[in-house]
Amino acid sequence: MTESNLVAPLSVDTEDLSLTVAGVSMPVYSTGTRLFVEVPTAWSALRVVRAADVDFEEVARVLTTAELTTEVRVRGRTVAVVGTDARPGFVSRELGIDPAEFRVGGALTALGDGVRATVERVVSMLP
Repeated sequence: MTESNLVAPLSVDTEDLSLTVAGVSMPVYSTGTRLFVEVPTAWSALRVVRAADVDFEEVARVLTTAELTTEVRVRGRTVAVVGTDARPGFVSRELGIDPAEFRVGGALTALGDGVRATVERVVSMLP
């Protein structure tokens, strides 16, 4: 899709949509101008990032032109935002993902939730 044929603002309505990258299936849903990509675990998020060749500037340009925002969520926690509502800062620049916004708190909480789930699973297997 080229910038010239985008109509802003664009509204997206998703139903039973998923995206698969590097064998990781990620449900996608929307609230009109905001798309949510749900990644199941922090490890699968790392696998997707390593496998995907993402031009964040191009993605941000297309989303901003269409007045859309995408949130990448891990375990229900927002770890990255790209598009109209993204507010990249120091961490985004250091990670090389600017103009996307990386949310440290969301990433740490998602990682903590994953560790807790793993510990609970191991404890439940103990005699």
